[in-house]
Formats: sequence, C-alpha cells, structure tokens
Amino acid sequence: MTHGVRAVALAAALFGVLASAQSTAVTRSSRSGAADDPRDWPAYGGNAAGTRYSTLDQINRGNVSQLRVAWQFDPKDTAEGAGGGGLQVNPIVVAGEIYTITPGGRLVSLDGATGTVRWSFNSNSRGQRCRGVTYWTDGTRPRILVGFGRYVYAIDAALGTPLTPFGRDGRIDLHQDLGRDPEANTVDLTSPGVIYRDLYIVGGRTAESLPTFPGDVRAYNVRTGQLVWSFHTIPHPGEYGYETWPKNAWTYIGSANNWAGMAVDAQRGIVYVPTGSPASDFYGGNRVGDGLFGNTLLALDVRTGKRIWHFQAVKHDIWDRDLDAPPTLITVHRNGQAIDAVAQTSKHGYVFVFNRETGEPLFPIEYRKVPGSTVPGEVTAEAQPFPLRPAPFARGLLTEDMLSNRTPAIHQWALEQFRTFRSEGQFVPFSIGRDTVLMPGFDGGAEWGGSAFDPETGNLFVNANDLAWTSSMRQNAPTATIARGTYVNQCAACHGLDLSGAPGFPSLRNIAARRTPKQVSDIIRNGSTRMPPAALPPAVLDALVRYILNPETNDTGSAAQSSVDIAYDFTGYHRWYDPDGYPAVAPPWGTLNAINMNTGEYAWKIPLGEYPELAARGIKDTGTENYGGPIVTAGGLVFIGATNYDNKFRAFDKDTGKLLWDMTMVNAGNGTPATYEVNGRQYVIVPAFGGKAARRGGAVPATGGAFVVFALPGDPSRR
Repeated sequence: MTHGVRAVALAAALFGVLASAQSTAVTRSSRSGAADDPRDWPAYGGNAAGTRYSTLDQINRGNVSQLRVAWQFDPKDTAEGAGGGGLQVNPIVVAGEIYTITPGGRLVSLDGATGTVRWSFNSNSRGQRCRGVTYWTDGTRPRILVGFGRYVYAIDAALGTPLTPFGRDGRIDLHQDLGRDPEANTVDLTSPGVIYRDLYIVGGRTAESLPTFPGDVRAYNVRTGQLVWSFHTIPHPGEYGYETWPKNAWTYIGSANNWAGMAVDAQRGIVYVPTGSPASDFYGGNRVGDGLFGNTLLALDVRTGKRIWHFQAVKHDIWDRDLDAPPTLITVHRNGQAIDAVAQTSKHGYVFVFNRETGEPLFPIEYRKVPGSTVPGEVTAEAQPFPLRPAPFARGLLTEDMLSNRTPAIHQWALEQFRTFRSEGQFVPFSIGRDTVLMPGFDGGAEWGGSAFDPETGNLFVNANDLAWTSSMRQNAPTATIARGTYVNQCAACHGLDLSGAPGFPSLRNIAARRTPKQVSDIIRNGSTRMPPAALPPAVLDALVRYILNPETNDTGSAAQSSVDIAYDFTGYHRWYDPDGYPAVAPPWGTLNAINMNTGEYAWKIPLGEYPELAARGIKDTGTENYGGPIVTAGGLVFIGATNYDNKFRAFDKDTGKLLWDMTMVNAGNGTPATYEVNGRQYVIVPAFGGKAARRGGAVPATGGAFVVFALPGDPSRR
C-alpha cells in the first residue's frame, strides 16, 4: 500500500501541474502500439469485437489470492458540469499507456506501470463525459478520439494536444448533419465510437422526450473529421422501414439512437449497432407502427452504412427497453462446425444470438401475442419476440411468492402493496391510475457494462440487475404554463411531480439553498450523471430554472403547445423498495451468469454483491444492483467490480463461479475493468468512483474515488 500511496501522491501532484490543454510527454514505452498486441487493451470492451477477453495469464487461479494494489490514481477533479458523480469508463491501454476520462471530464494519459501522468487534455467544454475513448493509428501518428458534450476531438496520443485540421474548427460537432436545427436539441457521445480502417463510427445520446434529435449512426473520416455516411434509424421517405412510421415521423420523432456502443467485424466489414427506443419513451400515439429501427440490432456495411440485416427486439417500444449493451462477437460450435455469431443482451433479461452474416437466429425466437394498451391513442404491437433459449438471466414475472421475506412485517407490507399493482410479465403496457410492474426494471437486466466471452469454453458472462420497478401513465395538462409544463414534460419523470425525487433521483425541493440559478441552468443544459442535457430556448430555460428554485411563486408564462406535444406521459421511474430502502422482492437482487453459447444452457449463476450492513446481520449473498461489466482472461478468471453497495472488486473461477479473491475499494467500481501487461507484469485496472448507488434512508452516496490498479507482488521475471 505504501507504493500505492506514493503513486497517488505523485500522480495527484503531476495532475495539478498538467491539468491544462496540453503537456510535454515523458518517457514512453518502446512498444509501437499495434492494435492486436495481446498485452494491451486497445479498445472499449478490449477489442473491436467487444469480447472483453484477454489472453494474459500471469494472474491466474493459482495465484490470484496474492493480488495487491500496485498503484492508485485519484485525479482530484470535480465532476461539476461534466456529468455529476461517479465514473463509468472502461480505460484503454496501448503500448503500456493508459488513456481514460476522469470524473471532471478530462482526458489523461497515465504510465501503466506507475500511474504517472504523462499528459492531460481539458477541452474546456462542459457536458456529458464519455464512457471511454477510441485509439487509431496508421503507424506514424496515433490519435485518441474523445467526446466531450456535443464535440469530438482528435488528440495526439504522444503529446495530448488537439490535431488540426479536424472536423469543423478542430472538432466534430455532433449537432450538425442531422437535418434539423443544430441548436434546437442536444446530442452527445456516451459510449466511444469504433474504428474500421480510416472510418470512425459513432452513435450518441439524445434526450428521451420530445423534442430531440434523431439517432442517426454516422461515420467520419478519422483523419479529417469529415462526414462519410449516415444511417437514418428513423427512415426517410423511400428508405427501408419508412412504412413502419407515420409518414412525417422522420421530421419530428427523435432518438432510436445508439448510446450503448458497437462492435466491428473487420474481416467482413460489418458494424453491429444496437439502438434504443424512439422518443418519447412511454407514449407512442404520435408514432403509430412498429418503428424501425428503434430497439433494433442493425448489421451495417461499415464502408457505406447500408443495411445488411436487422432484428427488432421490441416493436413500438413504450417501456424504454433500449438495447442498452454493446454486442459481443462470438464463435458458436454446432455439429462440428464453427459459426461466427453476434450475441446481444437486453434490459429484459434475454440473450439474442445471430449468424453474423445472415442474421439467422442460432436459437429459436417465438413471437407471442401481448396485451394491448388502454391509454387513449396508443396502438401497441400485437406480438413481441421471445427467445426460447438461453433462458432469461433475470426474472421477468413478479408473483406473490417472490416478495421479500427479510422480516415478517416487510413481507406483509410488500404483499399489500403488490396487490395494488398489475403484474403480468413482459410487454404489459402501463395504464392510467394504477402502477404496472416492470421486471427486470428500467435499468435491466443487462446494462451498458456489456458481456464477456471466453473462446476456450464458449461461455458468455453477463451481470444483471434483478429488481422490480413500477410506473403508470398520466394525462398531460395542455393548459400548463411554460414553466410547469416544461418541468412536467422534461423533469417530473425522475424528480417527481412535486420535486420530491425518487430512489436514485435527487429531490429538487429547497434546491435554492444548495444551488445558484446559474448552477441549475448549467446542469439542465449540460446534464448530470444519468440526466441528459436539454436544449431549451433561453426564455423556456429561464422559466424552468425559476420554477425549480421556487415552484410556488414562479409557475408563470403562457401555455405553449407544439407539434411534438404528447397527450400522455408516465409518472416516473419507481424502484420498488421497502420502507428500509432495500428491494421489496426476494433475492437475488443482482447476479453474474455464465451461459454456454454452444448449447444455450447455464454453466453457472451466482448472486453478485451484498449489503455490508445486512451481511453483518447474517443476510449474505443477496446480490445488489450492479453497473459495469465483467472481463475474462486466459488465466481462468472473471474480474468484475460493478456492485453498488459493498465497493468490492472480485475474481471468480470462470469455469465454476467460485469466488477466488475480493478486495474492498474506495468506492464502487461502476465501470468495466481492463487488463494489460507492462515490462512483463500483468495489471488489472478498475475505475472506483461509484455514482450509481441509490439513496437509502436519506443517505447521500459517496463521491470521489480512484483508478485502482492491481498486480501480483514481486519481480515478474522470477515467477
């Protein structure tokens, strides 16, 4: 630990000196940084295929119990205006050099062996940070592509300085080239783009209510930043899928965007793109039809952006069932043959597996009739797809026998409340005046951390949340003032109609005592944590800020309607917690799953995480909400942080699921780890900054943290 403390102090001191737009590079590794060097972690998810697999085996089943902290790096920058608390990044490593985003929205380069800061880049643009960065080289001048808010920069990997000319005024502006007023809405980069030769392909994060931008998938020249092609996820007239929407929907409907990340089959020249739901998320009366290509896994020709095949996982989504994880390119063995496939996990607990070239399902998918909506104007799809194998990795139907038994009183409370809900499984529309159970909840099931694939066993590892959430619908008031109406449409789903907040979403009551009007305005414009930035006209923004600061006296302004106003909206994201702040369903509340992709059968399934205070009372192995994915190594190990409340980093035997090692960190590791080798020594890095824990009993989740790097003790040459 002494070495780790020294590294932290040195790194922090250097960071204070170098926290500017550029710095001088220090001594660098002699390695050139080939994209296929097995000692590196050169891409988000480990490689272009997104397998999160490493061939490194110095750390293995036999010695992982000796794993220790090699060094830590606390960037000591604030997250204000750059996304709030926490950090969800998957660092990349090339030639022993780490490239990552910090909580305050900087791009830094660290020495992989010591944590020494080589350089730091600050874009000075406020906005949502990205979950990772993209590396590209032609063998002469490597660059890092990084998104800050609406802009993407190309940064010299050696010096940390912006490369120009690039895009418009030295950066790609994601608000441009969408066919709409670039200042009317907002889009930023959540998950990093992917590379194919000289192309840089990106999606983006859009608002989930109208108005918002469409979720076009775009490819740019990686050298110049100029747009090469766009794919319209909301088809224009004459394009495939146009007939699945109202004829003018392409002019006003938004989202259906890729925010979770992509995977590239470089040999075939195919990019696999999962998309989210169209906006608005929960009412589709103004977008009647199946709505291609919302909630769809797209296979696009990476050279041209042309559709090769697609699979729509949710038709006419009104549940916010985004495909919220990047796809994983795998190889399935059937009848003595190897089939290259793509696996896509989902919020609702399914794994869909397809032939990469043809889109043919490798396990049967059955279309079943589902209930219709009772909300006026809503027209739901008659049937939805259900994969028959593998079995769901999260529970999809909540029944009375699945309620919490933590205490008899809690069980009785849960039973009485449950009997007021509608609980009938997947694809049950929300109704007016009565909450419907969504299980797994709005955050999944699977989430953005992604899955890991082990080519040795054919097992896919996916962590999952296994909680119930509820919600219902309400009629929007057409006569609402600008201030109140904007709050109801843009904010109330998370922060409550009365500004009281909800589990995982802060209360806005008395916010004037904690924030200035400018701070509130900046958060609305730039976003914070899971809250996307909102592009509002100045007069509307000012009215909204005044209303939030003092709703009793600032509910002013005339009513304003537009072509995208919707008649109904949902009442908010309601985690179903008991009065003590724990899930109201029986454990497991979070799991780690190993699924054999050759057979569709489970190799193992275990609870993931626990609440320390419950464990101290003998209530162990409950599992918890978890965010950030696993990685798997040739050393026989699955590494994962992710768990919200115990702040642990764990290593499991990949064949059995047996826990082999764990360590408590400074905060929760809500980001996918990475592993790499420098000077013959294997390291594992995880961002431990928390940020996803819901408030329980009024407690505020811890902020701050560090990048924590583990290695075996001693001289690697003597092992």
